[in-house]
Amino acid sequence: MAIEQMKMPQLGESVTEGTISKWLVTPGDFVQKYSPIAEVMTDKVSAEIPSSFTGVIKELVAKEEETLAVNEIICLIEVEESSSTQTIASSSTKSLPANQDTLLEKYSMKMRYSPAVLKLSQEHGIDLSQVEGSGKEGRITRKDVLALIEANNVPQEKEKAVAPSVTTTEVRKQSSQTLSLPTATGDREIPVTGVRKAIAANMQKSKQEAPHAWMMVEVDATNLVMLRNSLKDDFLQKEGYPLTYFAFFVKAIAQALTEFPEMNSMWAGDKIIQKKDIHLSIAVATDDALFVPVIKHADEKSIKGIAREIHELAEKVRTGKLTQEESQGGTFTVNNTGSFGSVQSMGIINHPQAAIVQIETIVKRPVIIDDMIAVRHMVNLCLSLDHRVLDGLICGRFLARVKKIVEGFSKENTSIF
Repeated sequence: MAIEQMKMPQLGESVTEGTISKWLVTPGDFVQKYSPIAEVMTDKVSAEIPSSFTGVIKELVAKEEETLAVNEIICLIEVEESSSTQTIASSSTKSLPANQDTLLEKYSMKMRYSPAVLKLSQEHGIDLSQVEGSGKEGRITRKDVLALIEANNVPQEKEKAVAPSVTTTEVRKQSSQTLSLPTATGDREIPVTGVRKAIAANMQKSKQEAPHAWMMVEVDATNLVMLRNSLKDDFLQKEGYPLTYFAFFVKAIAQALTEFPEMNSMWAGDKIIQKKDIHLSIAVATDDALFVPVIKHADEKSIKGIAREIHELAEKVRTGKLTQEESQGGTFTVNNTGSFGSVQSMGIINHPQAAIVQIETIVKRPVIIDDMIAVRHMVNLCLSLDHRVLDGLICGRFLARVKKIVEGFSKENTSIF
């Protein structure tokens, strides 16, 4: 027998650490190679990490809610020295109880939970090991879990035994208590875990490292509003997803980035890396978290293609199906703050990118045209920039170009296909 080390994987090209949000195994569990053993949260995505070995979990080195750097040890797995999976499985079960076949079946099924099922079970404290699945080969489906919740027949998770040693979570709790913040009756303490912790770490790093600067332009979107209003109903009926204003703005920014490649850059200490591909990160919010999926090669897509991808990525975020790959590789961020009614905001740059544009809400305002007052549909575009990489001159020209593209959208000269 041999003890192998499982290490924190790198879940993205710019990701340097991850937080163990939930262990899917316990010491003594038998696992197959490539079976998920833990949920890990980064500033990019929540993902299941697979086992690199077939064997028995000997020790969970990392605690839940503990953040570890890439390549730090997270657990130890006892494996058979032979490379044969079959040999490993048969010999490793010697350390399991007599009902090893039942246990193996149980743990095999345990590794087949989808992210949606895991999320529901966590929200309602459901012990999935006590749930009978109706899916293929007994797999537990989201429908199975919802049925238990609706029937108020939820098998609760048992409290895990905690070692007497001081854990990372306890240290953090003690540390937070030293703040001695006053509380009153009715106050509610909300633990900072998972995605929110990863967001906080990345935003803090961005503000600490990048000298932020800001600028804004006002854009006349009247022709865009008329164009979209003339298309949106037929588009939704034919395509099955909405034609949003955001798709037009993403298209305009992608086009402008091809003309101003300096904006599509990153700070790398002793050099600036200008990225060849234009991969646009878009912010998608859920009730308690913010995810940043990526539209790859946005400059090569039509307005229709961008609208479809925005819709599909947003649906994956809200249903817990967003993959690690779909959150990696972003080179520039576009944030649709206008969906909340915001008219002006200054975003924090999505580290390690060099800029982020906030698309504000389109509102009717009186403006002066040819010395006459007219009511127009106006929108603010707010740009935050890393002053180590970018200067006001190039950013001003970039925003002016985006403004010109948006104001040029019209029924006469714009194709969405």
